[in-house]
Amino acid sequence: MDFDKELGKAKTFSDIFEIVKEIVREYIGTDQAGLMVGVTDLGAYSNGFVGAFYSPDANMIIINKRPLARILQTNPSIYNYYLFHVMLHEYVHSVGAFDEAQARQLVHEISERYFGQNHPVTQLSSNIEKFMPNLAYPIQGYQPPQDINIEFVKGIDKKNINYIN
Repeated sequence: MDFDKELGKAKTFSDIFEIVKEIVREYIGTDQAGLMVGVTDLGAYSNGFVGAFYSPDANMIIINKRPLARILQTNPSIYNYYLFHVMLHEYVHSVGAFDEAQARQLVHEISERYFGQNHPVTQLSSNIEKFMPNLAYPIQGYQPPQDINIEFVKGIDKKNINYIN
């Protein structure tokens, strides 16, 4: 499969997430069924913002919609690449790479293997600060604000819900 072409054609979170899952399945040989994805405004802080996080207790990836909106305003050409990157990073956590440094390294290896060294996906994985200077990765045990309003992405795990018509 031409993942770069597929990523360029992707129109929805679900489209991008399917690419993430296929690449991880091919590269690592495992996947995470039943995962939910939601978006919410996690805010921004004077020293940065969290792009997304994985909650193992809820088996859920939560994506901060504030940087997504900012990218659409300032540099829409990297929107799919950024969304792919944060989804890949959090999905890698969901399949067992809980250590932040290990997850970053694995995301970089996967990105370089499937997209090449000079592709924006790989550049994001090696130096996201170049594109998003105030991005902060959540620390181990990150706890989001208590009262976040999560919008769940519909159709995110299409292949694992074939019993629903």
